[in-house]
Amino acid sequence: MESSSDERGDARVGRTSGHVSGRAEGLDVDDYRGRVADRELRECLAAAGAVLIEGPRACGKTVTAQHVAASEVFLDVDRRARDMILVNPDLVLEGATPRLIDEWQTAPVIWNHIRRAVDKRRGKGHFILTGSAVPPDDVTRHTGAGRILRLRLRPMSLFELGHGTGQVSLANVLGGSPVSHPSIDLSVHDLAELVCVGGWPGHLQSSAEESLRVNRGYVDDICRADLRRADGVRRDPGRVHRFMQSLARNVATCTSLATIARDVSGPDRPSMTGHTARSYLAGLERLMVVEDLPPWAPHLRSRTRLHRSPKRHLADPSIAAAALGAGPEQLLHDFSWFGFLFESMVIRDLRVYSQALGASVSHYRDHTGLEVDAIVDAGPGRWAAFEIKLGLGRIDEAASSLLKFTDRVDTSRCGKPAALAVIVERGFGYVRPDGVSVIPLGALGP
Repeated sequence: MESSSDERGDARVGRTSGHVSGRAEGLDVDDYRGRVADRELRECLAAAGAVLIEGPRACGKTVTAQHVAASEVFLDVDRRARDMILVNPDLVLEGATPRLIDEWQTAPVIWNHIRRAVDKRRGKGHFILTGSAVPPDDVTRHTGAGRILRLRLRPMSLFELGHGTGQVSLANVLGGSPVSHPSIDLSVHDLAELVCVGGWPGHLQSSAEESLRVNRGYVDDICRADLRRADGVRRDPGRVHRFMQSLARNVATCTSLATIARDVSGPDRPSMTGHTARSYLAGLERLMVVEDLPPWAPHLRSRTRLHRSPKRHLADPSIAAAALGAGPEQLLHDFSWFGFLFESMVIRDLRVYSQALGASVSHYRDHTGLEVDAIVDAGPGRWAAFEIKLGLGRIDEAASSLLKFTDRVDTSRCGKPAALAVIVERGFGYVRPDGVSVIPLGALGP
């Protein structure tokens, strides 16, 4: 997924070309495929002195930044630049703007130098930083508040990958527009392949077999080296792999960390303490490989108690498939797990579209067992509840749950939902007589 040092080895500290060519994260900038986050990046550059693009390794941060950058320096492959930061950091920051500082976390001291440079310079949009890991907290590093805006980049959605029409706009759904879309005929096998290949831009020109092989290598790299680089703690790669496998088995569930720790321990292996499990999870969150879905906390009409547990999600469902060595055929033989991975893929796409709208994504679960898979909240009266189902035969059940859920929400506080919808894998987009919409995932867009 990532490009090699050889592919980017000609990067130079003083490069100032206004047109960026070459390769990074597996894609040629000249063949750049637009991202939903492109507009947000431009808006952030217009509003602040610097923008930090964060996201898991290989999600396309570098190429997205290069698409608008006028000069660049790659700190992960340019040792001279890292050394120069300690001697004369201003030289590293020189160049046409916006100047891309790629993988800045490999030399965290650069953060404060960028902050000071922003203070000295006039105007906005001087720097773009990219990073695939959040360095450990350092009290000497200023937060960058007011100077550096953060932009989260995730793997590509189906719409961005070119596998969806995007004609059912999430913005329009939150605006109350009715859903109407012709049938999308996506085979179950094609869907299983999309889940296993994932939203990694480096796979756009690769076969499914090549992509699955790279995904397994991606997980192996996390277990062997990436996690240690994120927090400096030496761990047994095999144990990290078992931890990721447990997360993969429990994706899109509210499984507790204690249960995952017991799963990793097993009958013939040393037990994993809660502290150790939390450190593993924190490291994977720092790599942005894990992105749990927080609970929604609405005001309720009844005395119903809410569960506060997050739902377990990885940055992309393909990571879960790769962690367990599963391909499309395995998913087709385990339809229950396939359903959870489908839900995780939908959450990925909803997060991509919601961020562009300034909305958040969460889930609902109460003590009666009533659940809603996703709540997209852009403010009072601009929120929608979604059930995610693999299988058209479950639409009635999902619609019933959504209607029951709205009876418990105090809409005098948060306003009525703009929409209730069931997201499915294929078929027509329409509004049912009970007011619940049905949206095929391939029709959904920003």
